[in-house]
Amino acid sequence: MVETKESPVMAGAEHAGDREAAELSAIGRALGILGDRWVLLILQRAFLLRIRTFAGWRDELGISESVLAARLKELVRHGIFVPAAYRDGRTRYEYRLTGAGLRLWAFLVAIHSWERDWADRPGLLAPVHDTCGHDARPYLACGTCRKPMSARDTHTRRGPLASFARIGVPRHHRRTVRADDRTDFVGYCPHSMEILGDRWSTTVLAAAFLGIRRFVDFQNELGIAPSVLTERLKRFVELGVLQTDACRLYRLTDKGLGFFEVFAFLTDWAQRELPAPEGSGLTITHKPCGAALQPVLLCRWCEEVLERREIHFDMSAYPAESRGI
Repeated sequence: MVETKESPVMAGAEHAGDREAAELSAIGRALGILGDRWVLLILQRAFLLRIRTFAGWRDELGISESVLAARLKELVRHGIFVPAAYRDGRTRYEYRLTGAGLRLWAFLVAIHSWERDWADRPGLLAPVHDTCGHDARPYLACGTCRKPMSARDTHTRRGPLASFARIGVPRHHRRTVRADDRTDFVGYCPHSMEILGDRWSTTVLAAAFLGIRRFVDFQNELGIAPSVLTERLKRFVELGVLQTDACRLYRLTDKGLGFFEVFAFLTDWAQRELPAPEGSGLTITHKPCGAALQPVLLCRWCEEVLERREIHFDMSAYPAESRGI
């Protein structure tokens, strides 16, 4: 059936990609779902602007109808959106976030926070914490002891079946990126998309978080072509995410380590929400308190946990042209 803007984008029969994904780790499945510029922009607009309709996303993002239909179909199939009929002269459909979709909120806020802190984009929207009334400046903390948490404070153990072959999910659509558009202060995060918008970039960074440092070790762990690995490592050095030392070891910079906040929420969401083979997961422990990863965002002003219903982004100073449209 050909999807139109008036028909619901329903999940169809099982795809070959579904059978492939069944063998992936939960993180691999999450990257296959979320590692795409359009998917992230659709989700960001759903949260920030409360867009629910096909026409709303099409007009806001300037996305082609065929690409939008394909992305919405994927998000419905993976249980992030559910279509709901409503009457507006005739039956139309809107797309509502499911429980799993709503739980992506912290992941998206972490992307926004990292971009704001590290990507030289001072005009990005500030999240206001309604409880204290201040710019929240969210930061990652352990949900058990409520202490600030960074990559250096954690220990990661792979399950017996955890391998990068189970993380490196094939892409099912062409990579879509655009230039560093500094006029879109709502949702587009170009530096984050250099990492999340490409499966090899994401797996290279995941390997770096797990302690891989040498070119040959990246190559052996990931099964990546030398030319592709060279290009990704070079780009990460240019972005200031990795740096090399005299021994040609690739080490995470402070900017790269800061992306652990995004990685923590991606891992937590994936391993809670997505099925995966037993033993294919990662166990991340907060070393100071010994608790398993339970990431939360705290307000830098009042140090309280940030909840989805307790923060808002002040859109009043940003007309449509500031949203890149």
